[in-house]
Amino acid sequence: MPAPPTLKIIEIFPSIQGEGMRQGEPTVFVRLAGCDRRCSFCDTKYAWEGGEDYAVDRIIENVQRIRRRFPVRWVCLTGGEPFMQDVRLLVRLLKRDNCRVQMETNGTRYFATAADWLTVSPKPKGYLVRPEFQRLAKEVKLVVNRELDLAVIRRIRTAFPGRTPVLLQPESNRRWSQKRALRLLKEAAAAHLDNIRISVQLHKIIGLR
Repeated sequence: MPAPPTLKIIEIFPSIQGEGMRQGEPTVFVRLAGCDRRCSFCDTKYAWEGGEDYAVDRIIENVQRIRRRFPVRWVCLTGGEPFMQDVRLLVRLLKRDNCRVQMETNGTRYFATAADWLTVSPKPKGYLVRPEFQRLAKEVKLVVNRELDLAVIRRIRTAFPGRTPVLLQPESNRRWSQKRALRLLKEAAAAHLDNIRISVQLHKIIGLR
């Protein structure tokens, strides 16, 4: 009998979704190991490598255990970069367990999944995104680092449908990044770029993981 499929996992924990359009919703997070971008401003560098091998069934059991005391519908697969591992079975089993599944990705890798919500966060340099995400993303998140400018925002806004919000997220809620985000938002409005907004990291403001 073949061994059950495994995934490299950093941590599994309950919290609230602190970022994006789902901000404030109770969520179980499954953080996968590995990243192909390794941005200098990353706030989860501990997920770039390592991790523990978890059988998919063990992940489901952990999520179920959490949901018995923290009865929520949403599970977020994050990282690192979750598309570096084959999470399709995990997503199917979570859905079978009556969960709604969000995946957070930098957008450079793609395979079809049954996930309900795709958050795409293009990264420098290049801010490259697979074309499939242009159709499927529920939201686009741009970290406001020192490289982000109006030209990048314009290109990302043009690449995605107007109904897909583009979120400017200050880097780790730093004051200089907040000021830059406000300036970029004003520039985007003056350039008639629609559905651009600022989104801060709520979980850090209220002291959660």
